[in-house]
Amino acid sequence: MNKTLLPIRLLFIALCAAAGWLVCYTVSDWDTQRIRASSIGLAIGCLVVLVDLLLKGFSLRGLSAVTFGLAVGSVIAFMIHISPLLQDGDPQVIFLVRLGLFLICPYLATVIALRGKDEFNLVIPYVRFVPHEVEVPVIVVDVRALIDGRIARLCKTGFLGSAVVVPRFVISELQSMADSMHAHQQARGRRGLDTLGELRKIKNLDLRIHESELSKKADIDAKLVFLAQSMRAKLLTANYSLTKLAEFNGVVCLSMADLGNALRPELVAGEVIDVELVKPGKEEGQALGYLDEYAMVVVNQGRAYIGQVVTVQVISVLPSSSGKMVFAQLVEV
Repeated sequence: MNKTLLPIRLLFIALCAAAGWLVCYTVSDWDTQRIRASSIGLAIGCLVVLVDLLLKGFSLRGLSAVTFGLAVGSVIAFMIHISPLLQDGDPQVIFLVRLGLFLICPYLATVIALRGKDEFNLVIPYVRFVPHEVEVPVIVVDVRALIDGRIARLCKTGFLGSAVVVPRFVISELQSMADSMHAHQQARGRRGLDTLGELRKIKNLDLRIHESELSKKADIDAKLVFLAQSMRAKLLTANYSLTKLAEFNGVVCLSMADLGNALRPELVAGEVIDVELVKPGKEEGQALGYLDEYAMVVVNQGRAYIGQVVTVQVISVLPSSSGKMVFAQLVEV
């Protein structure tokens, strides 16, 4: 139980019991029933607190959807109630029909509103209320982007001038991964939660937690695309398949891989760079190193320096299926 809410709940129960005791002062016949009245007040207070605990997972968005559903259902029932369809006939039958309408219509409308809570944000925004004349660009972040970690460094630079939205089910997925028995999944989940913690610490970053639920785990990608569509937001991800799904559904997708490629400096012949040689190449005397995951450096006569960081001069740069292949030679220092 929340430490802040506990004293409030206890105070409420005590006030209910006191109210039962005080009621006996207003009715003279109840003077001898004060203990019973206090017990009834105490029971009512406990019942209300129990209902409060049962509604723990019921969010403001859900309450808004219920209110909207009840209002729409009541209006529909009232329109049928005053229609010519129920003007003539047996009064008892008409009464039962009208009673059924005011029970059934609000119920069905409420159920439909709760099932479409995510669409409901188009009627009443529930992420954050902003001035209507100010349009705030929004970016929805997926699990892979948080695990990747580069989004935190990108936000720290200030280049990302949009509100960052992290859906609740994305956080739940990261927590599930962090609690996994598999070391690899556990490490990925914890890295994603660490990235989320870094985002929270960044000043002037508009970070929002989207209270959205997920019915099936397999629907994560589809749910992210749907949220981006309904919020008219862009989708930031490091997942290639999600990128293609978003493009197919007309959602603007920001790929971390594309961003990395765009920011990687271009190498030209004659440029001098430092690279760590990690393994031998195909040809005699060659050694291989990597600038990043997309650029492999082939160094002539560098096999003797495997395991060391050497200074090399670029001879040529050739595109390959996995990125770029850089041919270089050792520079004598």
